Amino acid sequence: MPRIIFTHPVRDPALWASKHAERVTAFAAWGSNVVDHLAADGSNNVAISVDVHDLDAMRASLESPELAESKEAHGVLEPLAMYVENDS
Repeated sequence: MPRIIFTHPVRDPALWASKHAERVTAFAAWGSNVVDHLAADGSNNVAISVDVHDLDAMRASLESPELAESKEAHGVLEPLAMYVENDS
């Protein structure tokens, strides 16, 4: 099960952080151990780490209208970057 990290800016880090439970629910079909990370420098950059057990479902979810609505409600801004844990 790869660990994936998503990074992106947000409009308001406090608002974004308050939505953690919604992210856990939204990612539950394809991931677990959802952890939010706020930038130590106080900027609007954030990260989410997730243990992904279904990469195909994750990819489909990232393109879904439901996730687009959640991103808007959570104040997510582009660009979104994705990193995959290197287990070699």
